[in-house]
Amino acid sequence: MRAACFWIAMLAGLSGPGAMAQDAEPPPSCIEATVNGERAPSYDCLTQKMRPPASAPRDADGTPQLASEAIANRPSNQLGLFNRAATSTRMGNTFGTSVYPQRPPPVAPVSPLIPGR
Repeated sequence: MRAACFWIAMLAGLSGPGAMAQDAEPPPSCIEATVNGERAPSYDCLTQKMRPPASAPRDADGTPQLASEAIANRPSNQLGLFNRAATSTRMGNTFGTSVYPQRPPPVAPVSPLIPGR
């Protein structure tokens, strides 16, 4: 029984990912040449690798849209950058006149056991 399960698992493993890897086209490799001690990379190959995939979303004119464009178009407060409105709210009436934010005056502690005057 164990031997039969072993052979079934081996056959299933051979027909799975291994068969798909043979059908898939391997990605092209970039070859660099060294001439007189200077490296000369294959810029054509590197350019092909840097292009967005064919399944990438496209603009209205048909050019591929990169994922970084969506990040670059986000508002500054979502990216953690300077936002004038948020800084103005945080600094209060000292915005533009002081480096210290506006804070209310400290409240003197009041004991609940001793009545107020």
